[in-house]
Amino acid sequence: MKSYTPPPDKSITLRALLLGAIAAGRTVVSNPLSCADTAAAVRCLRALGVKLLVSKNKIIVEGRGHYGLLRPGGPLQAGEAGAVARLLAGILAGQSWPSKINGSGSLLRRPMARVAAPLALMSARVTTRAGKLPLEIRPAALKGIRYTLPVASAQVKSAILLAGLYASGETVIKEPVPSRDHTERLLGHFGARIARRGKTITLIPGPLKSARLAVPGDISAAAPFIAAALLSGRGLLIKDVGLNPSRLGFLRTLKKMGASFRITQGRAAPEPAGDILVYPGKLRGAAVGASGIPAMIDELPLLAVLAAAARGRTIIRGAGELRHKESDRIRSTLALLAALGADAKYRKGALEIQGTCLFRGGAFEPAGDHRLAMAAAAAGICAAAPLRIKGRGCVRKSYPAFFADFKKTFLC
Repeated sequence: MKSYTPPPDKSITLRALLLGAIAAGRTVVSNPLSCADTAAAVRCLRALGVKLLVSKNKIIVEGRGHYGLLRPGGPLQAGEAGAVARLLAGILAGQSWPSKINGSGSLLRRPMARVAAPLALMSARVTTRAGKLPLEIRPAALKGIRYTLPVASAQVKSAILLAGLYASGETVIKEPVPSRDHTERLLGHFGARIARRGKTITLIPGPLKSARLAVPGDISAAAPFIAAALLSGRGLLIKDVGLNPSRLGFLRTLKKMGASFRITQGRAAPEPAGDILVYPGKLRGAAVGASGIPAMIDELPLLAVLAAAARGRTIIRGAGELRHKESDRIRSTLALLAALGADAKYRKGALEIQGTCLFRGGAFEPAGDHRLAMAAAAAGICAAAPLRIKGRGCVRKSYPAFFADFKKTFLC
């Protein structure tokens, strides 16, 4: 049986860098991810006066403290990193000088009003251009709020919490369903006064202290390898991967579909990690409810591919948030399924997929979306003819070595 170690977690790396920048003292981030999104975070933080020593296996962040960031000389460039733009908006809303955040490529099409609106309720002065980038932020005295998220979004939640560090009074957020909680876990690790009770998170404002942490492997990066193992009927051992419960919706759904795993937990805090043993087995269709979507938002294209190969029909409800990713992932996922010869449609807010499809080869264009390129690679493992992925360099956004690792794991 082959083994595979995924790259470090992108979400955790980005949050550790941002929190380290506003903490007092030296933060050491071991095993950080190196990709286009983390490079964007480093670039923005350096423009804010933060010193970062970047090496292959470690990033040292010389934190500037609660109000120590410096006014940048121009707009901050977030590249295509939505998490960088949105989380920085929360931090910058509490500063005493104006700032501007811009981006490139797909990020220019992604919605920013969903961040600007709750920040405005905190008295932040944030403006967008027709609901999108650039974000312009002017100084304001922030106040804590009680806010119910209209849609489960870890990035919007995180922006509010980071702004809450600079507010007067506590900030309370209620989620419709729990989304990934890396920001909450790391805020606690950096000394913030934060607590969760059910779906409600409460933050008391105040400064952060420096911390040390090791970033576990990214479960979203491992997901295409899990899918390929199931599609090819092979066992696979995935080592040192993050096991945060808010990110395990993909595994929970696959178990419902008949997949079998053995999970061995290693370290537990601030982020749990361990090994996953994937056993070969046949899948069956299932009904997937909206409440489970936030815990596997990145893996939904993969789930759709697996559903097309499974026995029976799968219905995925509540996937509308996919329209606001690097591509319209509803449309891109349907395009991938069509290229494979699968019977699928999206109607009344649900993705319906008829299974038992024998995948054909051909060509697929992932519309610049790294998750779709990876899903196509997983599907190609059992296609009747080669599946050519056009523009596959888009994986540089989160996983530059994806195709090399995939070939080594499944094709060698």
